[in-house]
Amino acid sequence: MREESFEFLRQIVNTPSPSGYEQKAQATFREYTGRFADEVHTDVLGNSYAVINPGGSPRVMLSGHVDEIGFVVHYISDEGFIYFSPVGGHDPIVPVGHRVHIHTKHGPILGIIGRKPIHLLSEEERRKKPELSDLWIDIGATGKKEAEERVRLGDPITYVYDLQPLMGELVTARGFDNKMGCFVVAEALRLLSEHRSELKAAVYAVSTVQEEVGLRGARTIAYEVDPQVAVTVDVGHSIDYPGVDKKKHGEQAISKGPVICRGSHINPLVFEMLVDTAIEKEIPYQIEVAGGRTGTDNDAIQLSRSGVATGLVSVPIRYMHTPCELLHLGDLENTVRLLAEFTLKVHAGINWTPTG
Repeated sequence: MREESFEFLRQIVNTPSPSGYEQKAQATFREYTGRFADEVHTDVLGNSYAVINPGGSPRVMLSGHVDEIGFVVHYISDEGFIYFSPVGGHDPIVPVGHRVHIHTKHGPILGIIGRKPIHLLSEEERRKKPELSDLWIDIGATGKKEAEERVRLGDPITYVYDLQPLMGELVTARGFDNKMGCFVVAEALRLLSEHRSELKAAVYAVSTVQEEVGLRGARTIAYEVDPQVAVTVDVGHSIDYPGVDKKKHGEQAISKGPVICRGSHINPLVFEMLVDTAIEKEIPYQIEVAGGRTGTDNDAIQLSRSGVATGLVSVPIRYMHTPCELLHLGDLENTVRLLAEFTLKVHAGINWTPTG
């Protein structure tokens, strides 16, 4: 991966962006795409999007959501302990003992997620999975007054984990779900900006907000852009580690390329063109099947206005919704290539209506 691209990935992944608090990550997205886009915009909900060839046809929207899971302060006890609510979906066994940043108007405050140690748990408590309401954050305050001088109700919280390399092309970070998707659509737009003479479509690379709390940003930006074709980029489960039943969940794996979704919420013509593009350009790919909803922004975009021809491409990761999500950089680069090559094939003469 080229140095400038990797640095953008590092910056956007490391920048905190829990749902509803995405502003700083969106500034990173706008700054990067502004180097090669014709237009860069932000809407009232906080979605950011960059456009090239705005007069082209049809309008193609490539989207990834910039929000990550996190927490938010909802109570400060008399002893100065911080109690918190989830933003997005959490497994409550994960947070115990982790360091977090509370993002305040004074800057980030370091804290530790605490729970009674195992020595003090009753036998019944040891058998039960903790609830988030059983946990608190210790910032070292001596009481409520001191804590309230630094922390306000509603301050967002994220784990203290940045992007780090592992062996080979594997990297780990919090928030690959789905700032990685924003990286992909931004990089695809960059590649397309280098092939303007071949491009017929108007291309909108969109960094959506509030996906983790209900696909909210995708609804409004799809209405605003009014695309004829849209491809959502999100993370997918890599089913290549112990304890996961492939008969139930399929057989996706890291390092084997982007995962193209096929199912009831996917336009069949978009699916076939994505597959044909991968084959033609010798891009490794995998297929996942979704019999119903995909749980991604695709589901909201598909139903915008009178309907949109949508596709979904995922990058396989391990350990989703934990502070140590893991992916393969080659999968990212191949997903970028797939989106760019697919978009170059789109022109106004294609009828996306499924006719059998």
